[in-house]
Amino acid sequence: MSPPPPHRFSVAPMMDWTDRHCRAFHRALSSRALLYTEMVTAPAVIHGDRERLLGFDAVEHPVALQLGGSDPAQLAEAARIGAALGYDEINLNVGCPSDRVQSGRFGACLMREPELVADCMAAIREAVDLPATVKCRIGVDDQDPEQSLFATVDASAAVGVTTFIVHARKAWLQGLSPKENRDVPPLDYGLVRRLKRERPHLTISINGGIADLDQAEALLAPDAEGVVLDGVMLGRAAYHEPAMLGQVDRRLFGAATPDVDPFTAIDRYRPYLAARLGEGVRLAAMARHMLGLMHGRPGARAFRRILTVEAIRPDAGLEVVDRAVEAVREAEARRDQADQAA
Repeated sequence: MSPPPPHRFSVAPMMDWTDRHCRAFHRALSSRALLYTEMVTAPAVIHGDRERLLGFDAVEHPVALQLGGSDPAQLAEAARIGAALGYDEINLNVGCPSDRVQSGRFGACLMREPELVADCMAAIREAVDLPATVKCRIGVDDQDPEQSLFATVDASAAVGVTTFIVHARKAWLQGLSPKENRDVPPLDYGLVRRLKRERPHLTISINGGIADLDQAEALLAPDAEGVVLDGVMLGRAAYHEPAMLGQVDRRLFGAATPDVDPFTAIDRYRPYLAARLGEGVRLAAMARHMLGLMHGRPGARAFRRILTVEAIRPDAGLEVVDRAVEAVREAEARRDQADQAA
């Protein structure tokens, strides 16, 4: 039996969050989850500071580059650059609802132009020999999701795209903020399952409102009609409580390896931290992604406080991480002693 594909579990691209330090940290928790960059516009890839925008560490593989744009020629060139840098997948964002994205004619507003999306994907596929995938919504504004989702998917499938990650809610481009767009429009997991049922040859991953691995496992289980989705993508839940990623390889990929606990994850992350500190990267830029790691454990508040307050010092180094970890270990020791005394 072949191993489950990387899309079985992925961590969503999130602006200002899933930078290279975040991805290296998440990789310390899961060796198999597919990681994504923040969305980078095609013009920025072509004309911008590529090391700052696109640089990544080899530990991050498998990692996908998410592009934003609507010009097929620009996207093709950006995809070639991404492929040359070693990314494992090129993904087109057809889901972001921000005002800046709308003004640039990319992101969720492209749900109104499925043929343009298909032209973009055809150009990307011709440019690179990498998986070219689409992340989309089920529709925008007053669109009928049963029409808009299928139109977008079918148009891109016609040019050879086989993998789609579907955020199972509409984006309201008029009247709702990007933050509100994460919660207000209702989720429609059933429509995504219907897409898989009616397009069984496509790889369909589901995204949106997935709070934990229990829900992820439930969504990957066959429904009453036997429909099985191919993957799940978690975003904010995985970022704010990253310890759950330590169970992903076993629970969602069937790996016969022990779960990665938070202490082991930090040990794995230390060489990356040390290397970047040696290059002049501030600890705070990396430690901010770790703040939720000890969620639910004794000492979690002290862990967050130490990393938040002490990591901002210009000379902050690994000793700050060590103090944060020790605060958790001491709190757990006190709990254990109290339990024994009781």
